[in-house]
Amino acid sequence: MPRRRLTGALRRYTLVLLRWCAVVGQTATLLLVSQFLGFDVNIGGSMVVIGLAALLNVAISLSLPLDRRVSDAEAIAQLGFDIGQLGLLLYLNGGIENPFAILFLAPVVTSATTLSKRVLATVASAALIAATALMFWHQPLPWTPGIGFKLPRIYELGMLAGIVVGTIFTSLYAWRATTESRTMSEALSATEQRLAQEQKLSALGSLAAAAAHELGTPLATIAVTAKELTRELPDGALADDAALVLEQAQRCRSILEQLALRGDTPDLIHETLSLEDLLEEAAEGFIHRHKDLIIESHQPRGEIPLVIKRRPELLYALKNFTENAVDFARSKVELTATVEDGTVTITIDDDGPGFDPLVRARLGQPYVTTRAKGDSAGGLGLGIFIASTLVRRTGGRIYFERGALNGARIRCAWPVEALKV
Repeated sequence: MPRRRLTGALRRYTLVLLRWCAVVGQTATLLLVSQFLGFDVNIGGSMVVIGLAALLNVAISLSLPLDRRVSDAEAIAQLGFDIGQLGLLLYLNGGIENPFAILFLAPVVTSATTLSKRVLATVASAALIAATALMFWHQPLPWTPGIGFKLPRIYELGMLAGIVVGTIFTSLYAWRATTESRTMSEALSATEQRLAQEQKLSALGSLAAAAAHELGTPLATIAVTAKELTRELPDGALADDAALVLEQAQRCRSILEQLALRGDTPDLIHETLSLEDLLEEAAEGFIHRHKDLIIESHQPRGEIPLVIKRRPELLYALKNFTENAVDFARSKVELTATVEDGTVTITIDDDGPGFDPLVRARLGQPYVTTRAKGDSAGGLGLGIFIASTLVRRTGGRIYFERGALNGARIRCAWPVEALKV
């Protein structure tokens, strides 16, 4: 079976639907111009050209599944047909002088928003060639019978220039806008996947704690029974087996007790964190990187220390920021939490090269991967975008600055109400 390369998101149904819209619009325009405005229109030839588009739609609908994406070759063929059909219709009705010549932009914009660069270049070139040809070869523009109408050549050149500029501008604009939208969509999808993964890990911790609690009672019963058997059975193989059962039951209880202490058990002890605990957990995985990790927490004197709810997305974001700081730092990373004026602020400073001023304003956007020039520690791309998105989802704001260590600083700020239990 031959392989087809599908590079766009354009479905066959969309092309057929747009063509039906064109058929209805072209027919209505011809009837309006000929019957109501009384212009001398080549109605017979024009209806034949419109009928070709209708026949193609019928043939496609009967022979091909409409819910499939089209290949590049089919997209070029169908959009090329639309340009040719529009070109024939304009040839019969004034060529480039016809104001509806602007409709050459429609196939180009369709290509720019859904298809590959190769298809876009081919379709745009075909539209420009057709528009240029219509400036030299066309039937007279329909007008009131007995009164001729001919636009000056300079005006026709202006019309052609408008179509050329419009084609280039709209195609580039639509391509750029669609590319950015697709990039953002992919990045947000990756964010959702990472968050779902963190939530699953959190759920596994709760499940382990629940299992430990539920299995504790039957294991206690087994342990009591095994202990009674060791007392009553005389020395021998059965007594040894009973002692082994008791030993293994006690071991299972010990393992379950450890599981109950891990993860996010559904109680206030494990579902809450102090700010210092939060920073320690964020930095825990990077203490082996041979960098100094300094953690500080500052809260107003005389006030009860702030206790916040454990949130997987918040932990993931801080871990990601800490990992980047450790990657770029020369020797030191500082994590500081401060509570002041109803705001919780967490800053992550490193003594690395800092953020490149040219990209600092764009940090937090997907696939922005540059720090200072010449640095090779790694990238600030999708990971920073995901972490920034998670900070905003938790009600926070994020800033990329130059820090106290003359390196990079990531500062996150939340209202106290957004974090506390």
